[in-house]
This record gives sequence, C-alpha cells and structure tokens, in this order.
Amino acid sequence: MRVAVFLTAIASVTAFNVTVTNHWNGGFQGKFSINADHAIYGWRAHIVCNNPLDKLEVLKADLTETRNGNKEFVLESKPFDANIADGGSQEVDFICHFTESIVPNCAVTVNSGRSHSQYPGQQTALPFPSEQRRTQGNGTRLSRAVSAMKYDYAKALSLSILFYDAQRSGKLPPHNHIPWRGDSALHDGDNGHDLSGGWYDAGDHVKFNFPMAMSTHTLLLGFIKFQDVYKHFHQKDMMCDMIKWPLDYFLKCWIPSQQTYYFQVGDPNKDHSFWGRPENMHMDRPAFKITPAHPGSDVAGDTASAFAAGHIAFKTICGNAAYADTLLQAAKSIYDFAKNHQGIYSKSFPQGGYGSNGFKDELSVAAAWLYQATHDAKYLNDAKQFHETGYLLYEITKNVTYKNEIIHYVKDNKPGGTATYTPCGLLWKDQWGSNRYAANGAFIALLAAVDGIETHDYVTWAMSQINYLLGDNNYGISYEIGFGSKYPQHPHHRGSACRTTTTQCSFADPGPNPNVLNGALVGGPDAHDHYEDRRDDYVKNEVACDYNAGFQGALAGKIKK
Repeated sequence: MRVAVFLTAIASVTAFNVTVTNHWNGGFQGKFSINADHAIYGWRAHIVCNNPLDKLEVLKADLTETRNGNKEFVLESKPFDANIADGGSQEVDFICHFTESIVPNCAVTVNSGRSHSQYPGQQTALPFPSEQRRTQGNGTRLSRAVSAMKYDYAKALSLSILFYDAQRSGKLPPHNHIPWRGDSALHDGDNGHDLSGGWYDAGDHVKFNFPMAMSTHTLLLGFIKFQDVYKHFHQKDMMCDMIKWPLDYFLKCWIPSQQTYYFQVGDPNKDHSFWGRPENMHMDRPAFKITPAHPGSDVAGDTASAFAAGHIAFKTICGNAAYADTLLQAAKSIYDFAKNHQGIYSKSFPQGGYGSNGFKDELSVAAAWLYQATHDAKYLNDAKQFHETGYLLYEITKNVTYKNEIIHYVKDNKPGGTATYTPCGLLWKDQWGSNRYAANGAFIALLAAVDGIETHDYVTWAMSQINYLLGDNNYGISYEIGFGSKYPQHPHHRGSACRTTTTQCSFADPGPNPNVLNGALVGGPDAHDHYEDRRDDYVKNEVACDYNAGFQGALAGKIKK
C-alpha cells in the first residue's frame, strides 16, 4: 500500500510530500521528502499523532524531543546532512511502533533553519483507509502482507559484522567478540617480514588478498553510502573496528620502497588437507608476492580501492585522520604500481588461489575511489580510460552513459531479463556461492535506487532477493547463520566445526558445528532451489568473505530505503 499527500508553501520549505510506504499490525513505515526552492541550512520537523506511539525510529535525523505522552516528536537534521541545495531534495525515513487497537493518525510539519521554536498550525496528515482500523476479540484484523520490514534487517546486519570478526587471523585484540576464536598464524611472513593479520578467506585458512581486498572496498562502499544506518543502529564503531583489520594487513603486505606486494599467504593444497582450528595449524605457510617483473594490476588495484575507500571512511566516519592519511598515501603508491606495471596476477603466479581474466575494471574502480578521496582530475581521467563498469563513475559524474549501464545491468538481472531464476525466485548465476550473486545484484539495485534510478521497482526486486536469503524460500530457512530460529547447522568452516577443548576434530562428525558462525552467508541452493545442510558440501554450504560483502551492503541499503 502507498498513500501520498502533497503540500506546498509549508513554512520556508517550498514543498514536501509525505508517503506511507508500508504498514503492518503494530507499526507503519513512512518517509517525507523535503523539496527546496532555495538553499536550506538545517531543518526541523514536528510529528504529531492522535494516539501515543511506543517508539519512533528515524534514520536521517536526530530525535531531539518527545512531548505530550509520546504523541509529539521533534526531529532535527543531522549535522552532516543538514544542507539542501537550491532545487534539491532530501528524504527522511521513519518507523512508528504502537500497541493501540486503532492505527494512529499522524501529521508532519517542517521548518527550514534551526532557529524556529514555533510550528505552523497547518499539518500534513498520514491518512490510512478505514479498513486499516483493527478490532479486538472476534473482529477482523489487518493481515500482514509481504512487507518491506518483514525481517529484522538491522539484526542481520550486525550478525554479518561478527562473521568477519570470526575470520580474523593473527593476534586478536582484547575486545575479541568471538569467544571460540584465539590467536593464530602469528608467524605468517617472508624472510622476517611480518604478514600476520588479515582475514581467512572462507572455510579454510589461506589468506587470498584478491577476494579480501574486493570484499573490503565493497563493504566500505556500503558503509560510506549508508553510514546513517550504521550509526542509527549503533554499528558504526563495530564496523570501523571490523574493517580496520584487513586494512592493517594490506599495509603490511605493501612495501612501496621495494615495489613489492604480498597477495597470498598459505598453500591451498596443504591447507585443504588440514581439518582443524586455525589456532592449531602447524603447516608451512608460504607467501607470494607481485613485483614489477611479475605484475598483478588486478589484485593491486583492488587493494588501492580498499585503501582509498578506507581513507574516506576513517576521515569522515570513524574519526581517525592520521590513519586515514596513511591509507591515502598507500592508495596512491600502490595504484601507481598497478598502473605502471600492468599484468594479471594469476598469470604471474598460476598457483594463486583465484584466477583473474583482466585488470581494467579494478584500475577503473581504484581510480574512481582515489578521485573521490582527492578530487584530483588525473584519477577521474584514468577511471574513464580504464572504464568497464560504471557505478562509481555515475556517482561522480551523473553521466547518462554510466547511468544506462547500471539500468542495463539491473534490467538483465530482474525477471524478464537475461538472468536465470530458481523456481522460488532467487537470481541464480552460478552453483558456487549462488546466494552471493543474488545479494550482489540486490546491493547494486539499492545503490541505484538511493541515487534515484527506478527507485520503487529496484527496491521491490532487491527486497525479494534479500527476503529469500532470510527465509522466503522453499525451506523456510535463513541462509545467514544465527538469524532467526532455523539456519544451517553444519557449514563447511573449520574453525566453527572444531571444539576449543581438544585438538581432535573430525570432518565427518554428524553433529552440528559446536561453535555458531554468526552472520555467515552460506553458498546457497542449486538452480532448482535444492539445498542440503551438509558439511561436506563446500559448494552449497561453505562460507566466504566475498559472500557476505554485497549481502551486508544490501541489508544496509534495504534499511535505508
């Protein structure tokens, strides 16, 4: 259901519209859009309801006052989001929770500027049709349809952060959030150069920088784009702490004075023959590096993206300017290394765990991130020169060519496009990590929707994919471990499958993993929605850092929209 009311000339704001986007028994979700006919420097909104609310949640504003027995609420724009340019607009999402039997009728008024203490008498109502009134006893109740707020997406988001903490290698911090994890692989290195730290890739214990760096800058994109969501649900500090772990490791891997970058630690063959906790590993863990003679512009480019995106996050969100500067210098130097010594890392080192078939897309994305970090036109020119995919370029330029590339990508992914779907509605691109591809597609669609591209259709489609992963599937299970009451118990993951009290661990143990790998998104079903919760099925039931990266961004984007 969608109910819209349009007003004009409210206080000093030319127009704003109020929309109820969703409703259910005990709550409704709405948003108001402030449209400015002149530059606005801060605004204040007043929400008045005829019945009290249990709770009002707001994302892009601060709730500064609650009045009249939870019937009136005053909102003020956040400092980082206070200004609206002449001709611009800003959307503010809110969620109302209530327990009364009658749906509250609420109204919103808006003033621009923070100096107003009085509110105009004219109000904008959020009307509900009469059938939304609820009765008790034997009366009828409003049935809840498939809803934008069907699942606790904030809970799923917080769990995903914990998954990455469970993947940590090296000496763990005193505030380690995963009680069944300890220090591991402390001696990773090469000829005395310390390479401890980083994330284990998946259910094994190799550190592959190619997917690790891609996962890092994908996570940072969602963090930067939807930072108000992380702040509202008190996940900002958790995210800053989580994402610093791989960035610290990449700083160890990159030695600019030697033009050397370590891209992998561990031998996949030896690693995969060991089934046990990372804390109990004793095999040789060789390190592999790229140099000007043996280049790898793809993995170096992804790392430049991680550094540059990390710079933006730690400068503008995490509050660590010195660390942000360190990341920016590393981003510039490793980008130059990648650009000046072009090559594919898996051709230089066929023993690399993940293959690659090009590097232009990684260089384009890295240059785009560096432009956003520095506003140096040379990086924008490089991003255009190496361009193969256009989201970040559209973010920067708003050029219709890049916009059309996004539209074409999402159109191909949606029903009616060229993509394959399972019978129950999951976007399906490959048997390995099928859930990952659906989550990535949803993330991109939500990024586009936030930028005003096909907003309603994209959000609706993305929601269908996220909800499938969280339980709207033929098994009624959450593919995210720890979410809800029914989720995989036997993920292919050594650390969670082995008890902390013994060094003995059997791959064939029929029982559930003794440690819950909270937040991990398992690989997912086949093209016919078939899935089995089996530890030996590393296609459908393994986990990986890149599986969760787009998924976490999609969760934040869904909350935002």
